Amino acid sequence: MFQSLMDKMASAFQSFKNKGKLTPADVKVGMRQIKLALLEADVNFKVVKEFVNRVSERAVGQEVLESLLPHQHIVKIVREELIAIMGETNEKLAISSKPPTIVMMCGLQGSGKTTHSAKLARMMKKQGKRPLLVACDIYRPAAITQLKVVGEQVEVPVFAIEDCKDAVKIAREGVKHAENNAYDLVILDTAGRLHVDEELMEELRRIKETVSPTEILLVVDSMTGQDAVNVAESFNELLDITGVILTKLDGDTRGGAALSVRFVTGKPIKFIGVGEKLDQIEPFYPDRMASRIIGMGDVLTLIDKAEAAFDEKQAREMEQKLRHNAFTLEDYMEQFEQLKKMGSLDQLMGMIPGMKPGALQDAKIDEKQLDRTRAIIQSMTPRERQKPDIINFSRKKRIAAGCGQTVEEVNRLLRQFEAMNKMMKQLTGKKGKFGRMKFPFQGF
Repeated sequence: MFQSLMDKMASAFQSFKNKGKLTPADVKVGMRQIKLALLEADVNFKVVKEFVNRVSERAVGQEVLESLLPHQHIVKIVREELIAIMGETNEKLAISSKPPTIVMMCGLQGSGKTTHSAKLARMMKKQGKRPLLVACDIYRPAAITQLKVVGEQVEVPVFAIEDCKDAVKIAREGVKHAENNAYDLVILDTAGRLHVDEELMEELRRIKETVSPTEILLVVDSMTGQDAVNVAESFNELLDITGVILTKLDGDTRGGAALSVRFVTGKPIKFIGVGEKLDQIEPFYPDRMASRIIGMGDVLTLIDKAEAAFDEKQAREMEQKLRHNAFTLEDYMEQFEQLKKMGSLDQLMGMIPGMKPGALQDAKIDEKQLDRTRAIIQSMTPRERQKPDIINFSRKKRIAAGCGQTVEEVNRLLRQFEAMNKMMKQLTGKKGKFGRMKFPFQGF
């Protein structure tokens, strides 16, 4: 996410290092690099101009704090201004005081509305809501089928009227169905359309007038860059959208949309899609995103992911096992599974301060290692999983043959398990924060 922009920002900050104080000339040179970095990232020109002016004014006009070096002072200002541009705070989904809350999803064709309707439903269901997905896309072939498939995957019911060619009627009847069946959240999956298609845009306006949605969320493909801003402006002018979902932020996106949409439309980015899986949606936090862009990492999101993957009960049970030297290969396998839930290792590395996304690309970590490890452990007897010390050479040969791996692979797993066992004992033995850590760990 934003790798190119992050690299260029880091290069620009380097120009401020080894300066005793910041002069207007120093600031001008450094800000020119930042300006070019933002423009190359496809940030709206008006946004870039406003941003550069504000940072330059603050950098030259303020005294550098005694506790900060000049380049640190610039980093502080840039981060604060990035946060200001992206919206200051996380804005949650508005919930109607009178159920159901109605969320209308809109956007261009192929922006990811159907998938993100299911993602949003899954997220809100985990927060205690009873969501209902409503299939209002009457144009795209198999659109209703797709919504039913993703709805089944997230275990959320789908309301549809087969062969009906009136999207407004489907939306109205979907809301009635929700009211009659105690669903407190309705998500309308509308058809994708071009923002220049007046007839289809008029359909959205009529849906809005008919059901009075609590939220109108525009789903924007962040890969479209500058055009995403034009799309957001058009939809906002017609519908007065309440927020934006930015998709495909896990790809090779330049970041322009994330830095431009809020400034141009005045409407907040509420959620971001960070992968294809249905659990890969996150609330958008401007401060966290700003920290990632300038290379400060995103520890809070990393903690959120860890807490979502590893609950308190599991943490207490695991701590007790470690304290009593009862950590088994089955527990080790569980740690693999918990870490996998947190996302790809490359994404996690990008959240650690000082680490860049892609830092593991040369480490040649085998993504299929989890499957091989699971196969090896499942080839063991329950007693061998509980007491790996009893696994001698003949047992290793049997285990390897049973899972289609080599004895060397079995040996490697056992060495990793022993190394992780020692590390976990050390961590739980320490007092303070590290002694209370609830992160899933895994050895490589």
